[in-house]
Amino acid sequence: MRPKPFIPEPLTDDDRYVRDKTSGLVWHRCRNRVLYIDTDRSQIVYHSNYLRYFEFARASLMRDTAYTYRQIEEDGLIYPIIEIGVKYYTPLRYDDPMWIHTHPAKLERVRLRFDYVITHEDTEDIVCKGFTRHCSINSSGVPVAIDEKTRHLWNIFPK
Repeated sequence: MRPKPFIPEPLTDDDRYVRDKTSGLVWHRCRNRVLYIDTDRSQIVYHSNYLRYFEFARASLMRDTAYTYRQIEEDGLIYPIIEIGVKYYTPLRYDDPMWIHTHPAKLERVRLRFDYVITHEDTEDIVCKGFTRHCSINSSGVPVAIDEKTRHLWNIFPK
């Protein structure tokens, strides 16, 4: 099945933020390139490595928009992943350049969700779409309310 089109256009002069012409949503984006170690015997990116790309993009979004994840952890909070979903469309191969787009999708009392779209930088093909859902816990592993720094990220993220 083909994915719905994803047509990013610059939001401002800052190329880290784009608006998808199809959905109207604003996305943070960062560049990455496939390393040889990311590929498997078939010379394409091994499926679980896309989760590493999601993490790279999520950390970049947080750093560029508001606070680093390190700052949140220093405040005694951890956001472990409790659910992941990925749909694959077009494979990436060694040394392929990519854009990883991240959108802070949903913020609840103790849970949050990020959505992702990875595109091939040269062909603009959608490689995959996915999401990660997280739960806010304290250092004892007890679920707690999302911290103010993370809520701030959701409030200031471009609409």
